Amino acid sequence: MNEQNIRQAYALAVERYAAIGIDVEMVMQQLQGVQLSLHCWQADDVTGFESAGELTGGIQATGNYPGKARNIDELRADVLKAASLIPGKHRLNLHEIYGDFGGKFVDRDEVEPAHFESWMQWAAEQGMKLDFNSTSFSHPKSGDLSLAHPDEGIRSFWIEHTKRCRAVAEEMGKRQGDPCIMNLWVHDGSKDITVNRMKYRALLKDSLDQVFATEYQHMKDCIESKVFGIGLESYTVGSNDFYIGYAAQNQKIITLDTGHFHPTESVADKVSSMLLYVPELMLHVSRPVRWDSDHVTIMNDETLDLCKEIVRCDALDRVHVGLDYFDASINRIGAYVIGSRATQKCMLQALLEPLHLLRKYEANGQGFERLALLEECKSLPWNAVWDMFCLKNNVPVGESFIAEVQKYEAEVTSKRN
Repeated sequence: MNEQNIRQAYALAVERYAAIGIDVEMVMQQLQGVQLSLHCWQADDVTGFESAGELTGGIQATGNYPGKARNIDELRADVLKAASLIPGKHRLNLHEIYGDFGGKFVDRDEVEPAHFESWMQWAAEQGMKLDFNSTSFSHPKSGDLSLAHPDEGIRSFWIEHTKRCRAVAEEMGKRQGDPCIMNLWVHDGSKDITVNRMKYRALLKDSLDQVFATEYQHMKDCIESKVFGIGLESYTVGSNDFYIGYAAQNQKIITLDTGHFHPTESVADKVSSMLLYVPELMLHVSRPVRWDSDHVTIMNDETLDLCKEIVRCDALDRVHVGLDYFDASINRIGAYVIGSRATQKCMLQALLEPLHLLRKYEANGQGFERLALLEECKSLPWNAVWDMFCLKNNVPVGESFIAEVQKYEAEVTSKRN
């Protein structure tokens, strides 16, 4: 795309937005500060480096597009390639099963910061901060229950695993000089009707109390709910209600995954309510298609509404934005780039919204004017601002990133068996 045309279109956009009270340069600075937490598991379909076992625990990756990352070096290379096509500086979100285990089997209750030493060194070299997740699924001891398991031996195993993951996250945060956000999601549930709902939730609460007993300074805990998982359709121990209560009582971050609610629920509508009672929120942005299918995020109404609500709540400093999809049906690096750039486009449009004028109309009871301006904002030249944002960050503008992904596929991923 011609640079002169980009700059000319941007200049016109700046003028157009100024007419409704928006400082586009300030918006560009705000967007520059929004760091996405890129999910490592998009590169290899949530396989990890622990074993070659099948996914369990109510999740699955669909598709068999060739060229997925097979080891730690390939995964890192793929992440860096994707990051080179996404404007801004972003983080990397690791699951515990992505440790550098040196070819040895390290069970989940034995993991230590040393198993992520090479990740911390690599991240420092790349100027990339790390986030973290415990991994309760795809393990012989996971079954349908982990932290809510009635067998004390199994439950203790997962408590120890999660404690150790928090210690890893603490070391990551200390090393990078920025808190590592550790997400805790467990698949625990039941395929069919249970008559012991209270029992399992009491066990999960007790497990969480034990896990969080140690306070850390360099990591932040977040807890994530779900409606159901495949094979666990009738009952989820860690429901939305369970975690809202626990987080509010214990001042933990709540993770909102856009695929973890009923199809008719608005995740955006939850933001303002939860921020009144918990310190921060973590977002896992994906695209559910009728269920938690983890399709690649696109610039749809749901994601746009979510970003707008963050800005309207003046909560950019209290909401962390991560991605959580694992589409194995298309080029995986391309999936990273599409989803990341779509999320950023939504955030840009949210930041460009003339909130001061809209709220003035609302306060004056001018419903017509408010709705009219909201509609007109949809066709304002935000895309010219986006093109300039990409240009300033030295990444491909417009659809030109497609050729970059194709080149990488031809030279790198297509040669993987």
